[in-house]
Amino acid sequence: MLLLRKLCGVLTGLTLACAAHAGKLSIVIDDFGYRPAQENQVLQMPSAISVAVLPDAPHAREMATKARQRGHEVLIHLPMAPLSKQPLEKDTLRPDMSDAEIERIIRHAVANVPGAVGLNNHMGSAMTSSLPGMQKVMRVLNHYNFYFLDSMTIGNSQSTRAAAGTSVKVIKRRVFLDDTQNEADIRNQFTRAVRLAQRDGYAIAIGHPHPTTVHVLQQMLPTLPSDITLVRPSQLSGEPQRTGPLRNPFRGVKLCVVKQQPVPASRALEVIAESISGSRAMRYINTHFSGLTFSAPKTP
Repeated sequence: MLLLRKLCGVLTGLTLACAAHAGKLSIVIDDFGYRPAQENQVLQMPSAISVAVLPDAPHAREMATKARQRGHEVLIHLPMAPLSKQPLEKDTLRPDMSDAEIERIIRHAVANVPGAVGLNNHMGSAMTSSLPGMQKVMRVLNHYNFYFLDSMTIGNSQSTRAAAGTSVKVIKRRVFLDDTQNEADIRNQFTRAVRLAQRDGYAIAIGHPHPTTVHVLQQMLPTLPSDITLVRPSQLSGEPQRTGPLRNPFRGVKLCVVKQQPVPASRALEVIAESISGSRAMRYINTHFSGLTFSAPKTP
């Protein structure tokens, strides 16, 4: 019985150790404020799902308030100038704006999105790639104690450099869930976000309140692996952020011809023992249970 209790303690410790290394997945749904029907469906999802509200959308204040009441983290989804020529939303931030104009726009956005704790960019490739432009943004955000979620609409974003010298924490999107409205593509992107979280410890995915995206989330969120924990973006502000493109660590190697030789059974057992002794599980046992001794049951 004593042996059984000790083994149960070891297994419990291992379970807690594995839980501590669970991957963190943050999902943010952008463009809130235009589609209350779909957005209300998002707000029925786990409260760790966060929402980013366009400050001048017709339902901005309503949806931000409702999201906060239901426990969701709220961000301001602030329009920023893209490199491409296209119609811009009201009060879109541009690199050539003055500090005072940027401060006015952000102050207006804060008033229209009550309860926001962070800000991310809507479009913005021209703005986020401008160091002087983003420095103006960070100086303003520094007064609001906001974090900045970089949607990474361009690879050479200057958000991290611009935040230097301020208290603004910068976190970065890893996956776009719905570049297309094809359900299979969205599923693949969701799975990719999960795998990145498992591999790197965390991942941030951004989607939109499209019917297909909502449908995929409704189906796939309940099936998240046990080693994945849904978190709010603010919970990732202390994580090291990737600054370059994702690379596949498995580049392939040249195959070497190995002469087939029989391995003695004793050596095979030694290799297995060495592998087990160096595992995370055994390191945990050695650290926490090194003083325990186990006696073999006496034979009659």
